[in-house]
Amino acid sequence: MISAGDFRNGVTIELEGNIYQIIEFQHVKPGKGAAFVRTKLKNIVNGGVVEKTFRPTEKCPTAHIDRKDMQYLYADDDFYHFMDVETYDQIDLTKDSVGDALKFVKENEMVKICSHKGNVFAVEPPLFVELQITETEPGFKGDTATGATKPATVETGATVSVPLFVEQDDVIKIDTRTGEYLSRV
Repeated sequence: MISAGDFRNGVTIELEGNIYQIIEFQHVKPGKGAAFVRTKLKNIVNGGVVEKTFRPTEKCPTAHIDRKDMQYLYADDDFYHFMDVETYDQIDLTKDSVGDALKFVKENEMVKICSHKGNVFAVEPPLFVELQITETEPGFKGDTATGATKPATVETGATVSVPLFVEQDDVIKIDTRTGEYLSRV
């Protein structure tokens, strides 16, 4: 149990049958009346954000989130398949539950599987990946003053905006949180 007076950013709590992560909190002490804690909570299962106020003495149970490194094996019609590299146990997750989390991840790469009480709710890709460009238009020589970009398709099928000097078959580094091009490798 954690009291509202001890809330910090990143703490996960159980509230009304859901699991929330504290994005923002603010201790408010008005001139008249009792103090309270104003929070912004993100539902970690569906991503919705709600604002809620608590009395500083209110208590909420903390939610323990398990993050386990697993290897992404392959995808078939409706499922993504993952394997625990220590025990060789395999799990299957539906494409709907994974969403866009694997659009920059190649087969056989490591990802983090996030679960609460055995229920998997998210897949976290590595922060940065190196992928080869399979298709892009050729850039024009000397057209670099504007910092212009062009679309490029990488080996996983995702599309990224890259500078004009990047060519097909180049290997680039991508930030998976934002989907932005970082550099050539």
